[in-house]
Amino acid sequence: MKNLAKLLLVSMILVPTLIFAQPAKIAAKWYSIDEDGNKKSLVSIYKTTSGTYEGVIEKLLTGDTKRKCVNCTGDDKDKPIEGMKILKNFKADGEKLTGGTILDPANGKIYHCTIQIDKKTGMLKVRGSLDKTGIIGRNQTWEPAGNK
Repeated sequence: MKNLAKLLLVSMILVPTLIFAQPAKIAAKWYSIDEDGNKKSLVSIYKTTSGTYEGVIEKLLTGDTKRKCVNCTGDDKDKPIEGMKILKNFKADGEKLTGGTILDPANGKIYHCTIQIDKKTGMLKVRGSLDKTGIIGRNQTWEPAGNK
């Protein structure tokens, strides 16, 4: 009986630690990848002081690195894509980040988004969708950018 109590105590300590460790691993630098498997940009995902997660394009790796978001609206209209915040308002939800949005600078559209690490590959799974449930959308896989 004592062993069972010890096991339960250890489980109660470790399980929350493992669950909350995943979003901390997401907060890192990642290469966004295009449909042909080429690295498009270096994106830095970080936790804000308010506890939400955001992501900024640190560096464009293809095309004109000085290009602007001509298709964006609002404050992002005609702003440089490099340095632009494309991931906004994510919250840790178990092993993933949810409730946020992703901006596609190529078309200026904003999509609902969910982000999580693929446990098998270590890659970042980014799901952008038209609806909050994620049914109508597409996936991208981002590569870690030497986050050690």
